[in-house]
Amino acid sequence: MEATEKDILRGGQFLVKETKCEDVFTPEDFSEEQKMMKEAVMEFNDREIIPHKPRFEAKDFALTEEVMRKAGELGFLGVAVPEAYGGLGMGFVSTCLTCDYISSGTGSFSTAFGAHTGIGTMPITLYGTEEQKQKYVPKLATGEWFGAYCLTEPGAGSDANSGKTTAELSADGKTYKINGQKMWISNAGFCSLMIVFARIEDDKNITGFIVENDAANGITMGEEEHKLGIRASSTRQVFFNDTVVPVENMLAGRGEGFKIAMNALNVGRIKLAAACLDSQRRILSIAVNYANERKQFKTPIADFGAIKTKLAEMAASAYAGESATYRAAKNIEDRIALREAAGNSHQEAELKGVEEYAIECSILKVAVSEDVQNCADEGIQIFGGMGFSEETPMESAWRDARIARIYEGTNEINRMLSVGMLVKKAMKGHVDLLGPAQAVQEELMGIPSFDTPDYSELFSEEKEMIKKLKKTFLMVAGGAVQKYGPQLEDHQQLLIAAADILIEIYMAESAILRTEKNVKRYGEDAQSAQIAMAKLYLYHAVDIVEEKGKESIISFAEGDEQRMMLMGLKRFTKYVNYPDIVDLRIEIAEKVKAENKYCF
Repeated sequence: MEATEKDILRGGQFLVKETKCEDVFTPEDFSEEQKMMKEAVMEFNDREIIPHKPRFEAKDFALTEEVMRKAGELGFLGVAVPEAYGGLGMGFVSTCLTCDYISSGTGSFSTAFGAHTGIGTMPITLYGTEEQKQKYVPKLATGEWFGAYCLTEPGAGSDANSGKTTAELSADGKTYKINGQKMWISNAGFCSLMIVFARIEDDKNITGFIVENDAANGITMGEEEHKLGIRASSTRQVFFNDTVVPVENMLAGRGEGFKIAMNALNVGRIKLAAACLDSQRRILSIAVNYANERKQFKTPIADFGAIKTKLAEMAASAYAGESATYRAAKNIEDRIALREAAGNSHQEAELKGVEEYAIECSILKVAVSEDVQNCADEGIQIFGGMGFSEETPMESAWRDARIARIYEGTNEINRMLSVGMLVKKAMKGHVDLLGPAQAVQEELMGIPSFDTPDYSELFSEEKEMIKKLKKTFLMVAGGAVQKYGPQLEDHQQLLIAAADILIEIYMAESAILRTEKNVKRYGEDAQSAQIAMAKLYLYHAVDIVEEKGKESIISFAEGDEQRMMLMGLKRFTKYVNYPDIVDLRIEIAEKVKAENKYCF
């Protein structure tokens, strides 16, 4: 069934509109083509990456390049590239799926793959002229050439638009001369082409250029950086000294570089979330294998409640991450299809499709990157002293996971962006936050209902809790916006607290909707562990919302307003029937233990 404009929620609207479980896409909905793609990618990971883990850890940069070439030959670098430019032209869900299953062997390859396919190739397919695309994209799609992305500078990190690299037009108007220094450039050691951002004269915004990597053209590299993780990912400084670039290699228009950078990062963010998913599955599977075999006090440690707690929590966060990532990926894919049907070019449709869900992309980047780190941390703990040794895969998983909270915009920046973008959307009239926020205000003034609701149907109480958590966000964010207006962005602690509420709502709701959809499909018995994971995730989400809500309310409201909002918070975070958390964890852990792997 073709999605229509009215069926698809716009970005951020999940907060103010109810989503039916039938309207979310889940990993159980993969098409035959997608399942085949998944198998092919997993087989590649198992054959070309995982057996060579020690070489990656020993900083074998040549191996990373060699495996990237093999990925190119199999078409994995061109999944998202239109067929007209030598790619497979598959949809956005398939793009995320490839990224997901190819990334868990080692963070080194994952970073090289993500930097090349996302921020290295994508800016040309999204912003390039027809000539630029014909010239460069086929080489990038097949792995004949590799791409890198030169945005960060010593003085320009999160403030990406403050770069000092310059581009000066020649007297005859035919070329630009680029001068400057870039740092933390992934794939620098073996790239053939770079997307370079530089400033022309005193322009307010930077400009993007396609620059071929040629040492004879004033391009030099620093030594390979010594990093905590992703050790075989080539990361160098790049210096431009009077590097000559033809004017036809400018990407989009003059001063549009900042826009290109931000939109390329939106795509990068959801793909980064996807790239953390199979790592979580794999960490859990390795941990449960070990816990089933390792005996202490004559008992497999997997039988101990302390270990079951860890296994259950790791599984629940991986499950929620999958649920939310594929939900958003399909929303983006549907939005792209709608725009193409309305006559937009593929380029324009993809740009606008991703931009529409920039809020969800930021939410996912934060949530999944933090979950994979926690998962790796617990993985080390389950292995005990062995986990701290390089002999076992946990310590490298932990080191590799650490970068995910920093690149593609730090998690702090992404938290503030998610709420900031939502408020902007509300001001533009794309998401009606004002109406629902006022309705919550009125509800707080009214007399609460003391009826005992009928929660006999599966998830009826959980879905009611999600509605109440949404009211909490509207109450807290609405109150903060009323108090500070446009100055809200100066109050970063409040923005971050509001973002944590927003993130938990999206993740918990995604897990519940996925499970509800699958219960209708496969029956309740077949989904009992999934039901337990959705309930467990929500329980923690409610706790976080309560804590962040309280922190915000007592920081910006006082007197009667504060009292009223705190009472509202209590009402909005209270279950009628609390779940039995210990039982939920036991059920999840027993399932994982019996299957000896992440099995959902």
